[in-house]
Amino acid sequence: MLRDAQGHVLSGAAPGAVAPYDAAVRSLSLMHGDPIAGFDVAIAAAPEFAMARIGKAWALVLPNDPVTRAMARALTDTIRPLKLNVREAAHLFALDEAVRGARGAAVTLLERHLMAYPRDLLAHTVAVMLDVYLGRLPRVRVRSGRALPFWASAMDGYGFILAFHAFGLEESGDYARAEDESRLAAELEPLGFFPHHTVTHVMEMTGRPEDGLGRMAAREALWASPEHGYQLHLWWHRALFHIELGQNDAALAICDGPAMRTQRRLASHLANTTSLLWRLHAMGCDAGVRWRELAALWEGHSDNTAVPFTDIHAAMAELASGQENRCEQRLAAMRELAAGDSEMSHPYRTVVIPIVEALSAFHQGSYVQAAERLLPVRADLWQMGGSQAQRDVIEWTLIESTTRGGMRDVALALAYERLASRPRSIPNRHWLQAASALLQ
Repeated sequence: MLRDAQGHVLSGAAPGAVAPYDAAVRSLSLMHGDPIAGFDVAIAAAPEFAMARIGKAWALVLPNDPVTRAMARALTDTIRPLKLNVREAAHLFALDEAVRGARGAAVTLLERHLMAYPRDLLAHTVAVMLDVYLGRLPRVRVRSGRALPFWASAMDGYGFILAFHAFGLEESGDYARAEDESRLAAELEPLGFFPHHTVTHVMEMTGRPEDGLGRMAAREALWASPEHGYQLHLWWHRALFHIELGQNDAALAICDGPAMRTQRRLASHLANTTSLLWRLHAMGCDAGVRWRELAALWEGHSDNTAVPFTDIHAAMAELASGQENRCEQRLAAMRELAAGDSEMSHPYRTVVIPIVEALSAFHQGSYVQAAERLLPVRADLWQMGGSQAQRDVIEWTLIESTTRGGMRDVALALAYERLASRPRSIPNRHWLQAASALLQ
């Protein structure tokens, strides 16, 4: 009876298929290497190896792109006829929800599954990534925290669970513990994405851009090699540090250089460059032709039905590239979805549509209207998905709208709110000066 690296029985596996399968799961958890190629090797060695097919399907779901999600849906049909044990059937049930866009339902199933199988590394990795797009990152702390007692530090994969827990701590505001655990996880899994990512987040959220740039430069070889599938997001973080220091040219150079070189035509990748350019756009930096090129890359990779985070960013690219008609078509599709009763109807109705309407108003110069659309949804921004740092692009749009719209009291309040956590931020100081200069 063959088992994976964490001791789970693998239905349909063959001796030559287990090692590439375990390597593929590690690759997916690290975000380093090509997990799909690894799962393919395992499938070739054992065509009825259920978890190899399940792992590949999850790897196709996680980019949150309609193209790869359709590929995952087709793959699930090949899994159903296979012999599945209880653990594997639980994965398939969750997969079925995810491929139809019901990520919340998928995570609910994985949550229950992980209570019975707390050492299921693949399930942990998938649940973390789905929660990123659901905006429910404090759940990552809870879920990995209750699993940690079932892991020993010497176990294969322990560093990943520790890294996930640290990320959840960061998103819950426990920055000191998050940094300590992430630094330890980085020693255990030096090529892992999440340990580097979480320390970077801590430095972003606590206003330490110089420390962030220094650490990223010192460890660049570990997170920026060609094998790192999501290094683009870390380049995005590096650019944010430059913006916090008022070094917009350096941020734009990252956009034109390593960000563009490592960008893939997937929604989860395109959102990074879009978010960076929109921040610069809000600060008055002209991105020129970059917007039209980016909008062209978005075509076919955001379908207004399942992923609020990516749909919002696609709308940014459409507006900034002068394709307002496309954004209006997007809004129409969103309103149709919002009128229904699917899992995604509520967040699109209450958060996504107001945000996109506000972005459109901002683009048209209707700054008061933009601010008035955004102010009521601030408490619910988590429903758009992403981390606090990622959602901050909406807060940037809001405060810039209030200053341009002459809303002195609101602009001052928001500026002081931002300065309370990041008093040395150049953009935050700029907004305070701009708000203070408004006529009372």
